[in-house]
Amino acid sequence: MTGAVQAFQPAGTVTVAASATSAFGVLPTGGDAVLVTNATAAIAFVRVDNGTPTATAADTPVLPNSARLLAAPSTVNAVAVLLASGSGNVFVTRGSGTAI
Repeated sequence: MTGAVQAFQPAGTVTVAASATSAFGVLPTGGDAVLVTNATAAIAFVRVDNGTPTATAADTPVLPNSARLLAAPSTVNAVAVLLASGSGNVFVTRGSGTAI
């Protein structure tokens, strides 16, 4: 059904210990999206890719203390995170559906 809202169904979560230096984590399998939860007080820049990606300030921003759903085909196996400042955890949950 086109335009239907489907509750997000998580398949697994990776915690990235983020800082002002790019850090990456291996994504769990399952689903075609990632829900990025930025639990820090700084903007997080996120890149989903393969191998050992490096995030830069040109990548997708996720505002402090917020979450953002990104498309991530099943062929994508890693995520990189860079914080604008400071350090903290960014949680990346692989799954399918829509974040409500």
